[in-house]
Amino acid sequence: MRLTILKNFKPSNSPLRFTGARGENFQIHVLADDLIRVTMFPDGKPRLKRTWSVVGKDGDVPREGRARDDLSPFPLPAFETQTRDDVVQIRTQQLELNLGLSDCAIRWATRDGKFFASDARGRAYAYDRVGKAIWHYMEHRTDEHYYGFGERAGELDKSKRRMRMLNLDALGYSARTGDALYKHWSFYITFNPETQIAYGLFYDNLASSTFEMGGEIDNYFPPYRYYQVEDGDLDYYLIYGPSIVEVVEKFSALTGRMALPPRWSLGFLGTTMTYFDAPDAQEQLKKFVALCDQHQIPCDVFHLASGYTTDANNKRNVFTWNRNRFPDPNAMVENFAHAGIKLAANIKPAMLTTHPRYKEVAQFDGFVKSAESDAPQISMFWGGDASYLDFTNPKTFDWWKQNVRQQLLEYDILGVWNDNNEYEIWDDDARCDGFGETLPMSLARPLHALLMARASFEAQREFHPNDRLYLLTRSGCPGIQRYAQTWSGDNLSSWETLQYNIPMGLGASLSGMAMTGHDVGGFTGVKPSPELFVRWIQNAILHPRFAMNSWHVDGSVNEPWMYPEVLPIIRTTFEFRYRLMPYLYSLYFEAAHTGHPIIRPLVYEFPRDPRCATESFDFMLGPNLLVASVFEQGAHTRTIYLPSPFKGEGQGEGWFDFWSGAHYRGGETITVDAPLDHIPLFVRAGGMIPMGKAMRYVGEQPDDLRQVFVFPHPIEGRGAFTLIEDDGITLNYQRGEFARVELEASGARDAITLRAHAHGSFILPYRALEFILPPGETRAINARGETWTDSENCKHVMVNVN
Repeated sequence: MRLTILKNFKPSNSPLRFTGARGENFQIHVLADDLIRVTMFPDGKPRLKRTWSVVGKDGDVPREGRARDDLSPFPLPAFETQTRDDVVQIRTQQLELNLGLSDCAIRWATRDGKFFASDARGRAYAYDRVGKAIWHYMEHRTDEHYYGFGERAGELDKSKRRMRMLNLDALGYSARTGDALYKHWSFYITFNPETQIAYGLFYDNLASSTFEMGGEIDNYFPPYRYYQVEDGDLDYYLIYGPSIVEVVEKFSALTGRMALPPRWSLGFLGTTMTYFDAPDAQEQLKKFVALCDQHQIPCDVFHLASGYTTDANNKRNVFTWNRNRFPDPNAMVENFAHAGIKLAANIKPAMLTTHPRYKEVAQFDGFVKSAESDAPQISMFWGGDASYLDFTNPKTFDWWKQNVRQQLLEYDILGVWNDNNEYEIWDDDARCDGFGETLPMSLARPLHALLMARASFEAQREFHPNDRLYLLTRSGCPGIQRYAQTWSGDNLSSWETLQYNIPMGLGASLSGMAMTGHDVGGFTGVKPSPELFVRWIQNAILHPRFAMNSWHVDGSVNEPWMYPEVLPIIRTTFEFRYRLMPYLYSLYFEAAHTGHPIIRPLVYEFPRDPRCATESFDFMLGPNLLVASVFEQGAHTRTIYLPSPFKGEGQGEGWFDFWSGAHYRGGETITVDAPLDHIPLFVRAGGMIPMGKAMRYVGEQPDDLRQVFVFPHPIEGRGAFTLIEDDGITLNYQRGEFARVELEASGARDAITLRAHAHGSFILPYRALEFILPPGETRAINARGETWTDSENCKHVMVNVN
């Protein structure tokens, strides 16, 4: 390595373009008043001219990529520049940048002069001039917190952490310390509680990289953090908030919002690999359907694990069927459909050299090629030597779409499950077609997962042109949320995993990937105890995805009915998930349109409360519901800090225990009961939780009941929530066919006013909502409609929707 540090910039004809001593190209792009792009090309020109993450005006990217120098999607506002001595100053309506020409470091501030970030002076930008690596160093401050990075192990705040962005098949990873994992997500949020300023940094480069977040110490330099990437260019976006909420909104707009899923995908998603390893696998799946019915367990989706594609040697061959284990796939699909259960099939992007169709793909150069010849690159895969499909080859892309259609969709399998798509090809010089412009593997590993998702998505969209799609991916990078949802991979069955999967999901949610979840009970290891299994389900029903899959080393299977002694608790917990659908679905709709996460760290909702900046395990489901999962064996109480929207303790709007209705002040730490049959849940004062019917699957019954559990301010204040209603299946909502039901609860010292107002073209399946108040609420109710009190001393009020 010969490390070269950029120094002594020379201005060019363009006011924001500079040249280094060795011809390096450095440029600042003012894309918006709050969005700045910085590029540094060590070779004087870009090593990769295309992006697949940053969207165009249509909210997407062409499959062949979008030109990085196409700035037409951005407003490109006017800005001010001036040079004083050795400093170039750039001012927008919101920001001020000061670039030192001698040390090549940028100092960032608000337009009114409030400093919030700085490159590390003396070595801000560096590269290896005999290799391809690039570094970006920034100052590290002890009062800063770092969130995001996609789906990473450990606590929410990644200060002092070092993380590697390299997609790996991390079976049985540690959710507390494991790294690297399945996804490449080079984005994070910096937040300073004292200044209340948050900003995001997105590095648009898919080469393997490392983030060092202040743990490394070098006596010759002040505290620092850095991003190091092994190939490509330095191409980053600084996204000024100033709030965390605004950073998330803007980043999700930059890389594309999540696809709105069908409502039925919010239900229970079941499977286990063990069923598919049985010689009578189709009969095992029939038993699953029968046992759901026998034990009254709702289910909406069943995932077909890859065992359906095995051959006589138990090798997995994508787009084939094992007719011994599955003699009649059509009958299998019909059996699930009769029970209201949709199917999603597992498919993988590598083909063993023994695959019956390997030569077919090789003949049209459909695989990633060797660096030395035009032969397919051979890599390790599940079952032996294999070659990975090259999704940057249009022929491969179209071949994949055709087979998704013929082998899955034409069997009435609605969902697609893209799995094992980490692309562990360890020759960086292996060659991808690049849609006619050759790409080295070093720049394309996560890109294949993204394009695999796009190909599957396009096949589904062409087959179901007006339906919402269910597509799942294990690996990915920024932009994949436009097509697919995800989960945290093959987690280990343990109390620690239950606990630390929570901040993994919160980090993904802050990174634009709102539709995420974790395998209930753990995918690998040994079977969970009855207590751990119950606590995991209680946590999982309050996450975006509620899925169960397992392949335990002891041969056991995670099934809802695996422990008869706790089955009544599990059944009730499942029912709660289904009753919560109106609230959950409204959050999904919001996420798809604004980028707001479905699950949110406390700091997202309460940035002014310093206790929330480092909280990793208690979280908000939407704006109203605080979830305090139980992740300690034998615990029957739970100590919880209830946030305050204001700085300091003992202030705030207060909280209500969802189960008992007891009221607590904000800014206080309390200890409450946590019996095995439920976990503590709290609702903000003024909060509302709309709920519906418990069903065996979404759509089993007319969805004509809405009960709104409302917790009015105890003294004075107004609460509001927007309930979204539509058909839950089609794309008609994109044409305006949905309804917003605005719920309002205003509390005063002596009265409560309840209102519901709907607007939109969708015809509601109900005319009134049933508001339910906490036990013992005695204030007068201002609302037209029938009122009664139940046996638990809760007032019920029927409110017509106007």
